[in-house]
Amino acid sequence: MLPFLIRRIPSAVLVLFATSVLAFVLPRLAPGDPATAVAGPDATAAQIAAVRSDLGLDRPLISQYGHWLAGVVQGDFGTSYTTGRQVTALLGDRFGSTVQLALAATLLMIVIGVTLGVAAGSSRRPWARSLLDVTCTVLLATPAFLTGLLLALLFGVAWQVLPVSGEVSLLGDPEIGFQYLLLPAVALALPQAASMARLIQTAMRQSYTEEYVQTAVAKGASGRRVTLRHVLRNSLATALVSLGVRLGELLGGAIVVEAVFARNGLGSLAVSSSGQRDYVVIQALVLLAVGVAVLLQLLTEIGLSLLDPRIRLEGTR
Repeated sequence: MLPFLIRRIPSAVLVLFATSVLAFVLPRLAPGDPATAVAGPDATAAQIAAVRSDLGLDRPLISQYGHWLAGVVQGDFGTSYTTGRQVTALLGDRFGSTVQLALAATLLMIVIGVTLGVAAGSSRRPWARSLLDVTCTVLLATPAFLTGLLLALLFGVAWQVLPVSGEVSLLGDPEIGFQYLLLPAVALALPQAASMARLIQTAMRQSYTEEYVQTAVAKGASGRRVTLRHVLRNSLATALVSLGVRLGELLGGAIVVEAVFARNGLGSLAVSSSGQRDYVVIQALVLLAVGVAVLLQLLTEIGLSLLDPRIRLEGTR
């Protein structure tokens, strides 16, 4: 397992380095000036120049990048232009909310995706397959923010059974916190669950045509045994390969969903920081998101290698 991990470290480091460059450069290509936002609309040119100097924005870009990257390597993401607080502290304040949403959405994604995928892949009734296909197509075609708005209108406005704005920590009050978490978690999970279901469905239908499955059927194995022992295991391995990608997209969708439900997470921080041209916060958020995605992909590959030991041996010959 150790050689398997070592082989993936260089590519992970390269991805993070490339992300750091893009995260630093791209915000500066957008219109707007952080110094003007900090100084205020009535500030004079001299005051704006002084703020730019205080923030270090008057230095060459390569110097700014080198200074920022050196701090990142040491765990220091800099100081927010607008709040004056350490970026790590800002991320720490919001991280718990996003983690709660991401974990809840991931659990729902797996449960719904596997259930729909197995049902669609194993059903022998044409009408049931068609119904499940249509369900997955609708969920895939509906973006998370629209799903969130529809859920809020239905459960929060029409039926008034669940809150649709704000949040309560699960650790502080689990029952109330769950009520505030349910709708955004469902809105975030449904598109990714549909994507996972499609993968499992396709993999299962393909597995039923494989020779080893046909041999098991010819030997008199029951349909349930064939599905659970042969078809489902290989199909879930296929879904596991895409799990890292699904989780990365789920984290990206959390930005929009948190805005829809007014949650105080990293997504709302990203929106406010973008509007205020707070470069250092944007850079940290992008790097954090990609770093989490890389870690999740690595964990996915480890899980897949445990299911199929041949993957660990790839590249060792």
